[in-house]
Amino acid sequence: MIMRLAPGGPMEEDLKKLMGSPEGKSTRSREQSGFSLTPEMLLNLAGTYNRDKSSLRHYFEWLGMMPRDTRKSAALFKEGYTTEISLPGTISTVKVHRDEAGKGHIEGLDAAKYGEWSLRIQSPVDQARIWRKHVPGNYQMPADTPWRAELYQPSFRGLLQGKLGNSMSYQDPVAGMITQRMPISLFFGIMQLILLYGICLPLGIIKAIKHRTWLDNISSITVFAGYAIPGYALGSLLVVYICAKGWFPMGGLVSDNFSELGTWGQIKDLANHAAMPLVCYMVGSFAMMTMMVKNNLMDHLAADYVRTAVAKGVSFRRAVFGHALRNSLIPIATTIGGVVGIFVGGSMLIEKIFDIDGFGLLQFSALVERDETIIMGTLTISAFLLLVGNIISDFAVAMVDPKISFD
Repeated sequence: MIMRLAPGGPMEEDLKKLMGSPEGKSTRSREQSGFSLTPEMLLNLAGTYNRDKSSLRHYFEWLGMMPRDTRKSAALFKEGYTTEISLPGTISTVKVHRDEAGKGHIEGLDAAKYGEWSLRIQSPVDQARIWRKHVPGNYQMPADTPWRAELYQPSFRGLLQGKLGNSMSYQDPVAGMITQRMPISLFFGIMQLILLYGICLPLGIIKAIKHRTWLDNISSITVFAGYAIPGYALGSLLVVYICAKGWFPMGGLVSDNFSELGTWGQIKDLANHAAMPLVCYMVGSFAMMTMMVKNNLMDHLAADYVRTAVAKGVSFRRAVFGHALRNSLIPIATTIGGVVGIFVGGSMLIEKIFDIDGFGLLQFSALVERDETIIMGTLTISAFLLLVGNIISDFAVAMVDPKISFD
């Protein structure tokens, strides 16, 4: 609803081209204003961009709870009550008859050969309703608009059937476009997860043990300085001041001759291209994770059970790693699920800056082009990953916290 209520979009752009001068007044004729739009053209355009029905109906079709028009063809009743419509994908035509009440029937359709088809009769009143909805200004629909017959083949092809539809801009299946880009986002997600926990956990432990020392102070200044810089802003700086000087590639995930390199050469090339984007991915969550580990560990080191263990002769190392650390990891385990969204989703702006054709860049392009089908598909995947992440967090907490059990 938000996308459809917002001004602009592919259909609006096509309408402007067909309408000629958008500032035409009612005092000017259609020829003088350059207005060339007809009801037939508008209905065809509305059908292409899923604007020929109510938004709620289209949403239920996208969900797969109602059948959508998979293939369709239309014709006008120019003379009388009979017209011919061509069957999509064939060279055959069928006759359509209508009565004065607006009811119609199909003649000469071999259902066994061509499948089941449905018929929709649109009166001038029905066409005027769509006209007023999409055509701005004072342009009036021609008074001599004929009746229209639309032949369509309904089918349940929505989310419940595992279908995300086809892209409005590229006409490719959205599921395939997402699947092609998923390995790239998975690579960055896995590397980010390994580096984030592999660096932040040891650093947080050292900072807790060396609290208020020069090492703690310098590392705090460093991580908070990085936290203050948005990842996309840092990416722009890295491209200008580092990548532009030839120290790292300007963009892309691999070089053009990647397939010609050996195994070690491919690993080196991939690491060279991924280094700067990974820095941007991690800069925001690095400080938060480090300080969370440090603060939680310090709280447990000051707890009575740790002091009691040290007083009874337990070494400080064992008190830290054998008792306090496990309890300190409980809040950390709750954040694992939140990482899953970024794990696959990537970052729109970072992938745009470094020209990485991943899941994030697909979302960015869909937003710019107002490709409703891709936006809905990527949003569905992101929402699903959020739910999966919450479940993973619950399991992680149960593994770390001895007070929680699924029994």
